[in-house]
Amino acid sequence: MSGVSLEQGESLVTLEMDESVLERFDLAAERLLEIPEEGSLPEGLFSYFKEVADYLGGVAYFGKVRSQRQLSLEEKVNCQEKLFFHLEEDHYEESFLDPAYSVKVLGDKLGTELSAMYMDMTASYTWAAWGRLDLVTLMMEQLLLMYSMATQNMLGGALDEEGAFMDLDEVIRSFYRDYTDVFVREDVENLVDPDKDHLRRIVMESDLTREDYLYDYGMWIGANELGLHKYLMSLSEEQLQSMADTYTEGYRIGFEVTGKDLSKKKTVSVEFHVGMEAVIRRAVKNFEKMGLKATIKPDALLSMQGRGNAGRGVYVTTANRQALYDHRGDKNIYYDNAYVKRRLEVLKDAYEKNKANAGAYGGPAVTEVFGEADFEPVNKKEAAKSTPKQDELAVRDRRDTAKIVNDYIHQEERSFTIIAYPLPSIGEDFEAIFEETVKLNTLDYKKYQVMQQKIIDVLDQGEQAHVVGAGENRTDITVSLHPLQDPGKQTRFENCVADVNIPVGEVFTSPVLEGTRGVLHVSKVFLGNLAYKDLTFTFEDGCVVDYNCSNFPSEEENKKLIFDNILYKHKMLPLGEFAIGTNTTAYKMGIDYQVQAKLPILIAEKTGPHFAVGDTCYSYCEDTVVYNPNGKEIVARDNAFSIKRKSDPAKAYFNCHTDITIPYNELALIEVITKDGRHLPIIRDGRFVVPGTEELNVPLEELDKESR
Repeated sequence: MSGVSLEQGESLVTLEMDESVLERFDLAAERLLEIPEEGSLPEGLFSYFKEVADYLGGVAYFGKVRSQRQLSLEEKVNCQEKLFFHLEEDHYEESFLDPAYSVKVLGDKLGTELSAMYMDMTASYTWAAWGRLDLVTLMMEQLLLMYSMATQNMLGGALDEEGAFMDLDEVIRSFYRDYTDVFVREDVENLVDPDKDHLRRIVMESDLTREDYLYDYGMWIGANELGLHKYLMSLSEEQLQSMADTYTEGYRIGFEVTGKDLSKKKTVSVEFHVGMEAVIRRAVKNFEKMGLKATIKPDALLSMQGRGNAGRGVYVTTANRQALYDHRGDKNIYYDNAYVKRRLEVLKDAYEKNKANAGAYGGPAVTEVFGEADFEPVNKKEAAKSTPKQDELAVRDRRDTAKIVNDYIHQEERSFTIIAYPLPSIGEDFEAIFEETVKLNTLDYKKYQVMQQKIIDVLDQGEQAHVVGAGENRTDITVSLHPLQDPGKQTRFENCVADVNIPVGEVFTSPVLEGTRGVLHVSKVFLGNLAYKDLTFTFEDGCVVDYNCSNFPSEEENKKLIFDNILYKHKMLPLGEFAIGTNTTAYKMGIDYQVQAKLPILIAEKTGPHFAVGDTCYSYCEDTVVYNPNGKEIVARDNAFSIKRKSDPAKAYFNCHTDITIPYNELALIEVITKDGRHLPIIRDGRFVVPGTEELNVPLEELDKESR
């Protein structure tokens, strides 16, 4: 970090570590400086240790100075440029962070593992920005241990590659086994403990009129983060407060409409994109008026925490999406039964020690973003990949993790809310799209509630729903609907308005799996961090029996993409939800600004019929009675898998739920089929035909006029 100009100032970071940690930190930092001077290893391996030592040495310098005084904006920007140098796209492919380059230089045995370890070490910059020199010390000591092992495997001046690999492999595996308890406990405490307040202090105490504070997160601050901050700071107090009110009121209503007691809760986890602080600060104050203290956790930083797999918390748009994609499977270098067993033991113990806080946790309040530039990932053979045994282990791990969490955070007592806004990267119409999104989030839910009830009244007359695509859309699927014993008091579909899922606009049900069959197809859809082309699922008796897309040249790569990121490594998933989106205003916005493919699931699911693979919307809460605003009980809460919670709980849940939406312009028909064979249309040729829903067609008709 030589060349960084430092000035005197006052630090906002307070180190609360004992002298032994600081002594270890200083010793490790000094030892790192010696590595580039030694050169006792073969050139390739020496180059690796030199690059990583230079990086961690820079982090150590930054962290030590940051703990002593406040840096200027120029210094913070300079530090980021230096510490993200190898991660940025222009330099990544010539860095050991790139597994392809690492394997090229170090070989198959060492290259992938050492690249993965290096990627985890980049979390050190974030910790240094928080003043967590204890965690930085762990990474410096790990590198020094690896270096020591490598130098010990010198035989006659040449590296014994097999011995070096075996020893380094064990050192890396030991690191994750030994320190899983540190990071698992950190994760649990950051979620439920209101005393873990460092990130909350950034939100609540920083001078938001200056962009300096953005760098205090220790995350990549790019054009999206800076642009979002600048735009929000241009809005009026009234506009900002209105956005915060919409967000927090949705959370409150979520408890109200489900009959859950908010007064029992003491905390809410607030999740947001960096740059949104002007709204989040006001939201935190709103939550305080409800008796809730905000917990604010960071996005996943390490492979063992789920880095790169659509984690949330406080997050940014990454400096290099290909790098994040390359390293999405890094945990597979150490992921085995022993590791999972240890992690689950620590997770249970961490929740037990935080039992009171976990019981008082109300659930997440999430602000999502959308509008990143298109990204077509490159599959690199050198990246860490899972084995079939690891895939099976991951499914069990996910199941057992969910059980532990649910034992302490009772799903039937908590709620959530999600709202979304665009990023500057969505294009030159960013401000206009942002304004339109704000309008979407505040549509008159009572008007939609009335129209949606008319749709439900028709749906409740049938035994099956039939959905057919238009044009090149190959969808043709029949969905079996839950029987009604007392139609006067019961309903199949939930009338969903703007509470937990903002904006307004859908009716949904848990399908009966038996008899549900057919093909679901959509030309392009954005799910998680990835865009899928020609995504197709085939169902028999409500379960996925085949799937594909056209993202990559080979079918194997396409199926692997879906298997990892939609099926979450399950060999099969059921159809957990069938819904009809009614927010034609959101659909029109997407078409008007040509961003429909970039809309997040939260908004996209309201712009046409959608189908979710995975658990039902009522998972873990099936026994909680739910009513629509008209007083009818929603009885379609279970399916053939979730009901197994009473006899074979291990087979009841899949712990995932991904919505896939067919846009109106790819839709020919949605109809309900009655017991006596009548076909009652809901949507025909992309238009709502249920009497009383004509207003939903207005935005669609306006689009027709604009296209002429």
